[in-house]
Amino acid sequence: MSAQKLHRLHAHIQHDPSGDGVDRRGFLECMAWAGTGLLWTVSAGVLSSSRLALAGEAPPPGTFHFAQISDSHIGFAAGANRDVTATLQLALAKVKTLQPTPAFVLHTGDLTHGQKAAEFDTLEGTLQGAGIGQVFYVPGEHDVFADAGKEYLARHGKGTLGDGWQSFDYQGVHFIGLVNVLNLKPGGLGALGDEQLAWLEKDVAGLTSSTPIVVFAHIPLWAVYPPWGWGTDDGERALGFLRRFGSVTVLNGHIHQVLQKVEGNITFHTAMSTAFPQPAPGTAPAPGPMTVPADRLQQVLGIREINVVQGAGTLAVVDSTLA
Repeated sequence: MSAQKLHRLHAHIQHDPSGDGVDRRGFLECMAWAGTGLLWTVSAGVLSSSRLALAGEAPPPGTFHFAQISDSHIGFAAGANRDVTATLQLALAKVKTLQPTPAFVLHTGDLTHGQKAAEFDTLEGTLQGAGIGQVFYVPGEHDVFADAGKEYLARHGKGTLGDGWQSFDYQGVHFIGLVNVLNLKPGGLGALGDEQLAWLEKDVAGLTSSTPIVVFAHIPLWAVYPPWGWGTDDGERALGFLRRFGSVTVLNGHIHQVLQKVEGNITFHTAMSTAFPQPAPGTAPAPGPMTVPADRLQQVLGIREINVVQGAGTLAVVDSTLA
């Protein structure tokens, strides 16, 4: 994407006269490069990115890499994608080619589509077969709707608290995994709840304001499109605990398309699915799997790779598709 086009996109996202979170033109332009992947680098708490084509170049000293995948929806088998395991394998193969190898992978929810034990088994086998190393998870609503997350927690809840929230530190960066898919609000809006918010406030209380923060959750914490439930009802309360930090990056899935928003020192990024795309807000009667021609499917699916670079700079997003 050219610098001029990126500037126009940022203008659309950050200056929304409608109050809906992003204007239609900005969202549609964003969709033109949806499904692409990022190589993120964290350095001195500042996230920057480069083209995947540059991933083989030697990184600056003091950097590390991690990857994000989202919305694998294992078990889905309809017109939008009849083999979601195959496209997940393609995504993982792309992660595998990155050099140096990512330190870990974040999966931001909807691991499965029907919350069946066999679907969880397939996901775990696919990830293990890809040999991509450690994976940190948060659940999507498709992972918890039938049993309030018991199966998910039995498989992926080790070391987490409550309904699966967690935090950990890696090379000076504080990572926070939030769960906002239980007790959904009317219209499908996500919710964190008082217990998790109290934990979050305590979790970050002892950190210095210079500590870089990376938050990952399934449903976006900002109001992308509330009529479709694309937002978190009490997300602003969580963000209130984070605004004092100089660098906060929030990574989400759920909407199956790339969108970015900047509020002060907080940058929000939604991710593509590895399974199927969804329509841009308001362009269909409702959200849901969107069928595209078979030869275009890999162009609207993707991964996100993150390089954490020690140094100053602003976040620039460059994407590439599974194709």
